[in-house]
Amino acid sequence: MEELKDRGKKREGRHRDTWDPFQLNPAGAEKEQKKRCFQLAQYLVAVFVGIAVLTTAVLAKGSLLVLSTMTSPMSLRSPKEKQFYMLMLVFCLVFPNFLVFLKSLWRCAFKSFVPPKMKTMAFICFIECLVSLGTSILVLVVMPQFDVLTNLFISGGVCIVSAIMQIVFRLQQDTWKIVFPICSLILTGIGYCLLGIDYYVRVTSFVDRQGSDCYIYVGLGIFSSLLVSLCWWENSIQATNRMQDTLSELDGFRDFVFVISSILRILVIGNYLPTMFVLMQTAEGKKKHAFCAAACHWFGVVACKIHAVRMSFALPLCCTGPAMLLLGILLFITQAEQLEGAAKGDILSEGFLFCFLQFFCDSLVFLSHKNTTPVVLLELTRSMCRTSLNSHYFQWPFSMLALEGVCMWSGFVTATYYVWKIKVQRIERTSQLFVRRLYESAFIDLSLLLNTKMKVPKKCVIYLCATMWHETYDEMLKILTSMFRLDRYRGDPKEEHKDSFEFECHIYVDDAFMTEEGTGKRLVNSYVNDLTRVVIEVYRVFTNKEPDDVSIIETPYGGRLMFVLPEGNMLYVHLKDKALIRNKKRWSQIMYMYYLLGWKGYIVKNPQKIPQLNNFSRASLVSLDSETFVLPQYDNDNKRKFISDDNTYILALDGDTDFHPKAVILLVDRLRMYYNVGAACGRIHPTGMGPMVWYQKFEYAVGHWLQKTAEHVFGSVLCSPGCFSLFRGSALMDDHVLKRYSTTAQRAQEYVQYDQGEDRWLCTLLLQQGWRVEYNAASDAYTNSPQEFKEFYNQRRRWGPSTLANTLDLLHSGSETVKRNQSISWLYVLYQMFTVGSSILGPASVTLMIASALQFVFKLSGTNSIIIACAPPVFYILVCFLTKANTQITIAAIMSILYAFLMTASFFSIIGDMVIQETFLTPTGLFLISMAIMYLITALLHPEEFLLIGYGLMYFICIPSGYLLLIIYSLVNMDNVSWGTRESNKGGGGEEKKKHNLLCDKTCKLCCWDMKIQITQETENLIIQQITGQAAQQVQANTTPKDETPPHPALMLEPQTRLDTTKEEAKEEAAKHLAEEQKKKAAKSSDLGSSKSSSDEEDNDDDDSYMICEPVEELPAADWVHPVKEEFLKKLTYANMKRNLQEQIRYVLHNKDYDDVCEDLVLMLTDTLNVELSTVGPEDVLSDIQLEELQHALNRQARQTLKTNRMEKLEKRVKRAIEKTLTAPQVQRLDEKDFWDKLIDRYLTPIMETKEHKEMVSKELKSLRNKAVFLYFIINVLWVVATFFLQAIGNDVISIKIPKLYPNGTESGEYLKVEPLTLMFLLSFAILLIVQFLAMLYHRVYTLIHVVSYRSSEKNYKEKDDVSNSKTYTQIINRIDYAQVLCHELCR
Repeated sequence: MEELKDRGKKREGRHRDTWDPFQLNPAGAEKEQKKRCFQLAQYLVAVFVGIAVLTTAVLAKGSLLVLSTMTSPMSLRSPKEKQFYMLMLVFCLVFPNFLVFLKSLWRCAFKSFVPPKMKTMAFICFIECLVSLGTSILVLVVMPQFDVLTNLFISGGVCIVSAIMQIVFRLQQDTWKIVFPICSLILTGIGYCLLGIDYYVRVTSFVDRQGSDCYIYVGLGIFSSLLVSLCWWENSIQATNRMQDTLSELDGFRDFVFVISSILRILVIGNYLPTMFVLMQTAEGKKKHAFCAAACHWFGVVACKIHAVRMSFALPLCCTGPAMLLLGILLFITQAEQLEGAAKGDILSEGFLFCFLQFFCDSLVFLSHKNTTPVVLLELTRSMCRTSLNSHYFQWPFSMLALEGVCMWSGFVTATYYVWKIKVQRIERTSQLFVRRLYESAFIDLSLLLNTKMKVPKKCVIYLCATMWHETYDEMLKILTSMFRLDRYRGDPKEEHKDSFEFECHIYVDDAFMTEEGTGKRLVNSYVNDLTRVVIEVYRVFTNKEPDDVSIIETPYGGRLMFVLPEGNMLYVHLKDKALIRNKKRWSQIMYMYYLLGWKGYIVKNPQKIPQLNNFSRASLVSLDSETFVLPQYDNDNKRKFISDDNTYILALDGDTDFHPKAVILLVDRLRMYYNVGAACGRIHPTGMGPMVWYQKFEYAVGHWLQKTAEHVFGSVLCSPGCFSLFRGSALMDDHVLKRYSTTAQRAQEYVQYDQGEDRWLCTLLLQQGWRVEYNAASDAYTNSPQEFKEFYNQRRRWGPSTLANTLDLLHSGSETVKRNQSISWLYVLYQMFTVGSSILGPASVTLMIASALQFVFKLSGTNSIIIACAPPVFYILVCFLTKANTQITIAAIMSILYAFLMTASFFSIIGDMVIQETFLTPTGLFLISMAIMYLITALLHPEEFLLIGYGLMYFICIPSGYLLLIIYSLVNMDNVSWGTRESNKGGGGEEKKKHNLLCDKTCKLCCWDMKIQITQETENLIIQQITGQAAQQVQANTTPKDETPPHPALMLEPQTRLDTTKEEAKEEAAKHLAEEQKKKAAKSSDLGSSKSSSDEEDNDDDDSYMICEPVEELPAADWVHPVKEEFLKKLTYANMKRNLQEQIRYVLHNKDYDDVCEDLVLMLTDTLNVELSTVGPEDVLSDIQLEELQHALNRQARQTLKTNRMEKLEKRVKRAIEKTLTAPQVQRLDEKDFWDKLIDRYLTPIMETKEHKEMVSKELKSLRNKAVFLYFIINVLWVVATFFLQAIGNDVISIKIPKLYPNGTESGEYLKVEPLTLMFLLSFAILLIVQFLAMLYHRVYTLIHVVSYRSSEKNYKEKDDVSNSKTYTQIINRIDYAQVLCHELCR
């Protein structure tokens, strides 16, 4: 209700200014809000993981303390028992090394192996030997000599080397934070001193007959702790710039290093390994410790991946020691009464403490021979009796022992303080979270904290690139709304973002121009007009005002529109003229890849080539709030200097894709996680209405739920769809990727593979070069799917042959790909071979399924049913060879309906067969039921998509259409390489589509299907088009009046720009002359501005003028520029200007402290606007003179209002807001003309195919079609013929007999006879589904971790608070002076 009222108030405000206050409200334009259920789930998962980390750490640490107590010489156990427990201790230390050995050996054998350098190898092995020696001494020698409390405290000293290195290398970002490692060093030293004093008190007090040899063990304990602390030397080194070469070398052969170091550790630690077989008898203790330590390490990794470092990682691990101590005290208090020695008094009474000192400890010796005594409790109690608690001086020795524990615990907490502030990426790789793959089971809590990497997140830049071709208004609305949502999520590009990314939006519009009938002018078509209106409409929805900064630029490929989005990010719309540059999607992708990766990457590496990147010109600067900023279009290229190609991403989009910021960030996480990931795709959801959309929804769901997850888990995704995929810049720039992708198709196979499925071919190139393609199930994107039967068949006619061609190409190069690509193995190649074979046998399998349905429904024999089932496919093959495409699709639609009825009968026939057999335990019944259960479980594991399971019935009855008729149609029409979808084009200027070449136009109805039949006469020869264009040009030249400017030569209907030499030279001379004049004016104004006094208000206005981008004098523009500019000039109408001014004032004064003055300004300036424009209509565009007068009046009123409110310091902001409100769209020159000319000449010149070449390609395509059809036909016929002869021979002769079982498990005594081929097919298909199902389960776990990690860092949309309110007026004046001097120097 509140939302309705709010929208009503806004509409009433607009209605006061115009008679057309109505606007669109696209879905998703509202700010994203955190869902409480997701927040609650995130907190529950974080709490669960935190408790798991704490529990497993306490159990692991407690198990180690118990084992060390059992092996003590003072233990009451027998020598054999002590030896057994010592072997268990050895196993606990060796087990992690054994796990690392196995994993590293597997990676060396099956992934990659780099020969190590002996110098680095020797250094690492030396460190590992010292660490393992220290661990052995501390755990196997020293700890058995100490009591349980000392063993609990002394482990905190292993952080001492880490603290020393933090101090020496100054790893703290803030200087004052060096206090933490200094305190750690001091506290650890105090703890060691207290340890020595404590044992001195024990010796002198004769506590438990403690001898002087304990000093040796104290020294060994300190020495071994220092050796153990060398384990994490690499953490501090990698955070500095030292030894980077050594660390880089180590990363290359780290797996081999771990193999050798694990063996060395096992050899050093395993002094007792010859008698390890004894452990096989009773190994409960070692299993418990090994499992808990490994589980603690895994839960710790999960805690970091879900972005819960503080709550679920640092806090539990820091509390492990105190929790262990508290748990021991509680157990002792509650369980000590079981010891008979405690029966003499109350444990909690004061008198008992003295009895404890005198009688309790002595009485424990007599309990060692009684079987009823708890062994662990007895030994722990006995160990505590060896501490200073048993001293005659009870109070102060106990306090000293407690202080020792506090110092040791505080020492390692302060040494690992950085973990509390560390910034980790979501689902960070384990190798990026921790320095070492190995964890120390003896010090599980400390090893996890000290092993956590000190790191700084790297920034990335994302280029959103959408390709458009004949999108509707609603489709354009989706993609623009998505881009504006991302702009709102990112916020001001001058501010840091928690996800550390920058972005730009680029839209490439194919076939954006048309030739106006009658005049011959080259204008933008109706699709571009729709796009400009959509941009304006979406801008209004998000900001309640018109676009502020709009630039129109002529380019060698057509034109460009440049917008500054509400938060300051950039949007570029590239208008492609197919007469100047190649059209279609693949060439648009090549266009933006070369521009964004090639050209922009080049100027970043060579900033001297572009003046704006080195010395920002006057046109590149803007002053706001007394600070000088670079305009966004120049600032983005400047930021690219500090971002490598590895962190440069391209998000490929279609013109109708709808997505949220979450989807983009989740894909970015995948590329940040692994360096070898070249591309990542999300979950694509088809949208629309009708039966064809229902079929595609379930098809897409099954494809993503099972197939894509299996590819992701077992190898690599083969196709990252072009409608929503993120590509790594360095992967696209790799050898044999982009260069190969820009190849023009020459042969028939290349036409099928290159142009029919460009996204799959690009992924094939990436895979062959060693890059990995991943799938993220939580990254949702929505795109329109074909709603008509014809459009769907034409789309799949492109996809089917392209998919097969690329998969066969990848399998053909399988041996080379396996060598280069770590993600692809021979097992994965075999898996893909099996799936390809299954798809090839799809028509035969469907035919046999139809035959079985006919056999059951009509009681036919097996041979007759197969013959009848084969008749329709053969008939349709003949139809496809003999008739046109439209006729083929019409007949396919009719046959699909008939097949749907038959599939329904088939479904009930299977159920009927189970009823007749009185059991569902048949091969077919089990397969059907298990498949239904599997799909149901899969849908339950995707709760947000569970309702899609309802479309499964539609998918089932359409199987013959999708896997039989569609395959036949795709193969037979393989020679047709046209796009097939969105072929219709709207006329320009609102006129109807031309019909002079339309020979036949009829609409037929078949049941509920509307079949439109059109026969057109198309002219595809570009030579004829050129002749026609020249003729039109001659006619236009004869009919053009003298006072009318002739059209720009670049806008003629020619395949390539051919400007006259004299005209081009004259244009260049004019541009040079204008540039010189502009430079003289700038220098003159800057000299005058610098000499004026800043105290005068008029002089302040002049100072502002040269800090703001001045409009450049317009050059003679092309015909299309003026109509586009007129669309944006509607911003300067009275109704729009009033709303824009109000919103601009509120935006620049968004601080809460300025609320009063903001409302006063809005009120006064609105009144001034009403008075000045009282004679202007609400839809009239103001002239330049009216704009100047209005700007002067508004500035005067603003100055007066601010003076009244004593807020003169805000004058520059308000002036800037007024100027932006009154600024008209600018027509600018292109700085990149030379690049575009060379790119078009080298790669993107419009293709001019001769008649002979077309005939040759058509002949090759038909030959390829015939070969593919023949191969498919032979393979499927062989399968059908084999089944036919098995049916003809009879089940009694060749069959597999399976005992018939009733549902209760009893045997009926009968046998079910199944054909071998049928059983083999069912088993193989069932195995394939089971494998995909298991992969889906594995993938869902990590998807859940990723979703939870994103929800913990999701953006909160809060009102901005201006930090500038803390600046004094003097500081503002100083910044004004500095900005003036800076601009003066730059303008010189």
